[in-house]
Amino acid sequence: MTTQPASRPRLLQAMVDAFRQPDVRQKLLFTLAMLVVFRFVAHVPIPNVDRDALETAFTDNSLLDFLSIFSGGALQNLSVAALGVYPYITASIIMQIMTPLIPQLRALSEEGEQGRRRVQLYTHWIAVPMAFVQGYGQILFINQQGGEVVRDFGLQNDALGTLATLFTLAAGTMFLVWLGELITENGIGNGVSLIIFGGIVATIPGLIPNLSTQSIIGIAVMAVFALGLVALVVFFQEAQRRVPVQYARSAFRGGRMYRQQGQSHIPLRVNMAGMIPLIFAFSIMILPATLASYFTNSGGWVESVADFFVDQFNTGRGGSGSGIYWLILFVLVIVFTFFYTMVQYQQQNIAKSLQRQGAFIPGIRPGPPTEAYLMRVVTRITWGGAFFLGFVAVLPYFIGMITDVQALTISSTGFLIVVAVVLDTMKQLEAQLLMRNYEGFIR
Repeated sequence: MTTQPASRPRLLQAMVDAFRQPDVRQKLLFTLAMLVVFRFVAHVPIPNVDRDALETAFTDNSLLDFLSIFSGGALQNLSVAALGVYPYITASIIMQIMTPLIPQLRALSEEGEQGRRRVQLYTHWIAVPMAFVQGYGQILFINQQGGEVVRDFGLQNDALGTLATLFTLAAGTMFLVWLGELITENGIGNGVSLIIFGGIVATIPGLIPNLSTQSIIGIAVMAVFALGLVALVVFFQEAQRRVPVQYARSAFRGGRMYRQQGQSHIPLRVNMAGMIPLIFAFSIMILPATLASYFTNSGGWVESVADFFVDQFNTGRGGSGSGIYWLILFVLVIVFTFFYTMVQYQQQNIAKSLQRQGAFIPGIRPGPPTEAYLMRVVTRITWGGAFFLGFVAVLPYFIGMITDVQALTISSTGFLIVVAVVLDTMKQLEAQLLMRNYEGFIR
């Protein structure tokens, strides 16, 4: 075990210790190499793309801006990785929602590691048709926004070329998923999350040229907000309610069996839903302005209604959305937080697991009373997580009002993803160091 110099910062020393270990160093370098491959693929374009029309399509379009989060700019380049891992994420959400509803899937998820691998295989199968459908819909939508961005696209125009493009996009998505699984198995951190993280971070340098057009005071205030938001995200991501649990265990002493009482706890996370409620809410809030944009030249009252929705719900580069938009978004985030938290909680079957292990919560009878008690606890702490996610969702609106630095505002979903992935990766690196008797950097 190496001695840590007193003058060297703890985090820096931990990184030095990590690179001194050959296996940990290999994991870190492998992770970086896979991220470099991802960024290379993100710049390989598909054929028959009109670059000028593509730039026009992305002007003031909040839906395409939102989808770009998961592609790291690959969608703006219409590369082979334009869909990112979004179809896989959609398939994962579908499987998580359907598992407690379908008895066969629920039984399969309870079969241990083999069952979870089978569910994962089904998720991969669902991701492929999702990639075809999403790729076809996105290119049609992009063509409607910017003219003929992808030339001769459509089953009526060039069926063979269209199918080749869709196969290319689906292959790009599954290639990124494969890279993510390689990172999970041979690197540090969750691979798919790191792919999303790499894409979001890759878009940050593009914001730097906008610094020259902003006031120093506005940038400074925004930096303070960003640091405060990082601290807030870390606090709520790590916050948990520890429910005490007692369990009986047997021990042999002097040829006799004795029953001993042990103590433990159930860590219930305040933000059990993660970033999924934000994705759901933003996806729904994008639809009104997107659908209304098709009727802005219809004339009469239809055009007036369409213009109203475009003005109120436009959050693209040409608009920041109205107060109504952000209020509805806040309510939707809270609703989806409770919905997804309950889905996650039902899949865990904590009360049944405690009963099978002979464990119990002090003062609560096993079985249905334990289930009801845990449900009350989860409901109460979820209020904190729901209001936190709602605050993160609407924070860009308030930052834009206070600092007037719209061009530098990073989406709250992307911000939450970045911080959450960094925390998870640091924890895994911490575990690798502690396994080798090194002091980590997370207290």
